[in-house]
Amino acid sequence: MTFALDHLACFLLTNLLLDKIKASAPARIINVSSGAHTSGKIEFDNLQGERDYSPRAYDNSKLANILFTMELARRLEGTGVTVNALHPGFVSTGFGKNNPGFLMKIIRAVVPLIARSPEKGAETSIYLA
Repeated sequence: MTFALDHLACFLLTNLLLDKIKASAPARIINVSSGAHTSGKIEFDNLQGERDYSPRAYDNSKLANILFTMELARRLEGTGVTVNALHPGFVSTGFGKNNPGFLMKIIRAVVPLIARSPEKGAETSIYLA
């Protein structure tokens, strides 16, 4: 489900709206990705993690966001539509809060101390919009 929710959903929405976006140029498409994309690897035979699922699924989906953004920017060059991807930073959200395990308990305790607030994390998105 990670790939479907984190990548395919924005891919589909963008493509469904693309004609309207191009018709309303100048326009912007902004994809929220993550620095985790640097650890990602596209496994075409295991996109949804059916064969084996790991936390790397998130990294892989964020790499797909970056690759999609780069290709879409290339295809839309000269149309008046700007396409960007961003990493909002380490933001204190509910991400992973239902994951079990001792390590996750430690992470949940530390996150509020070192992570950005959601408001601070939104600043780059707002700037690009």
